[in-house]
Amino acid sequence: MTDPDTTTDDHLPLTPAVEDRIRALAHRQRRANGLMMRAINFVGGQVDDTLKLLPAGARGQIDTAVRAALERSFDIAARSREGAAGQAVQSDAAHKAMATLSGAIGGFGGLPTALAELPVATTMIFRAVQGVAAQYGEDPTSVQTRMDCLAVFGAGSAEGESIDTAFIGARLGLTGAAVHGLIGRVAPRFATLLTQKLATQAVPILGAAAGAGTNYAFTQYFVEMAHVHFGLRQLSRRHGEDAVLTLFHATLSDARPPAKTA
Repeated sequence: MTDPDTTTDDHLPLTPAVEDRIRALAHRQRRANGLMMRAINFVGGQVDDTLKLLPAGARGQIDTAVRAALERSFDIAARSREGAAGQAVQSDAAHKAMATLSGAIGGFGGLPTALAELPVATTMIFRAVQGVAAQYGEDPTSVQTRMDCLAVFGAGSAEGESIDTAFIGARLGLTGAAVHGLIGRVAPRFATLLTQKLATQAVPILGAAAGAGTNYAFTQYFVEMAHVHFGLRQLSRRHGEDAVLTLFHATLSDARPPAKTA
């Protein structure tokens, strides 16, 4: 496999077909953010109501668990792709099925089992994101690509924020300190999403259905955001980061609904 980060000083100009691809990625992100809000509201209540289900001090536990889960996924997800068992779970559908089952089991016992299940769900999502990276010519087991997969976990929030395009063309430091630093940057956003997910799992037994549904939707969401991230990376290598991201952000701005006036 060739190094996907090999670049030259000369970039190809944007053609109408390439511009359409960039606009399609922007619209894909907007649709994915709508999916996330549906996932957060899976149990039918408002976000604020579900957050009341969490006991006091739970947010600190979640923050710690999220950082540990991202650390574990960075190390384990690549190795888990090896061997017969790893090869059997490669498709998006397989990852969604595993994450759904994991969420159902985790939600059955309420918050304690939901927290215990968190590393499994995170690893399934990480593996799914790696699979998307491979579709765009990246080596899913390389440290560089796994760093990019981590960056995808910082994609958006409940407020529908954009992916962090600062990572699109970046050559990230491939050291342990750099990995910890990146986790420190993306973990707060990921923790915000998971806080709302875990709130829906806080009621034992009923949380099993919520855990299954939100895990499925979360996996689908991050797969979609991975397509945006790695699609932009691929186009930036060919056509230049400035040209690609300028059109991407312009399309996002045009796609946003106008601000409400008093």
